[in-house]
Amino acid sequence: MNNKSAQIYLIPNTIALNTQELVISPQIKQVISAVDYYLVENVRTARRFISSLKLRAVSQLHFEVFDKRTEERKISELLSPLRNGQSVGVISEAGCPVIADPGNQIVQWAHRNKVKVTPLVGPSSVILALMASGMNGQHFEFHGYLPIDKILRTKKIKSIENESLITGKTQIFMETPYRNRALAEALLDGCADLTNICFACNLSSLTEDVRTKTVSEWKGQLPELHKTPTIFLLQA
Repeated sequence: MNNKSAQIYLIPNTIALNTQELVISPQIKQVISAVDYYLVENVRTARRFISSLKLRAVSQLHFEVFDKRTEERKISELLSPLRNGQSVGVISEAGCPVIADPGNQIVQWAHRNKVKVTPLVGPSSVILALMASGMNGQHFEFHGYLPIDKILRTKKIKSIENESLITGKTQIFMETPYRNRALAEALLDGCADLTNICFACNLSSLTEDVRTKTVSEWKGQLPELHKTPTIFLLQA
């Protein structure tokens, strides 16, 4: 790849409804105004996101799906516009591409083929939660989703609590919103009373709620988490 003008932009999406005016920077808007070709997790929501910025007619743009099911051998084909000097934007379903989202294979391909990658600043629920939790931001680990199976989940909770106790790491994880309550209750049942738990809910929205308490303080007064986008943090 030798066309130096073409590059890949990693474009953050919003993580809460109707917050684009608050969290989408002028730099992101400038890039979206100039880029015509996008790799996205979901075409419908990506079109809606760009449309909400009121920068241009979405009908002028071209979208292709890139998600966790996309085969690695298709990446070169999906990025073919780069060969013609056309830059490519990568947009995840929510938040920043690659961070707890697909996209790292695209970036790996770019490095192998000497294509410039430009990450744009925007909202990341994982980073925002860590910032607001009061927990160790120098040493942390993100686990994605914990096991659904109750026995395996309990073992995992014990494992990461013990790791936090030994290393001082903040442990960060997430759950499908309708299973939030079950995970919260498993944390209270499985962790020591003095372990700190943070529930970071509805980040970047008007109803944002981030609170950190010990397990003993949370018992009997869990917040309403059902179907609420939440990041969970633990520090022993």
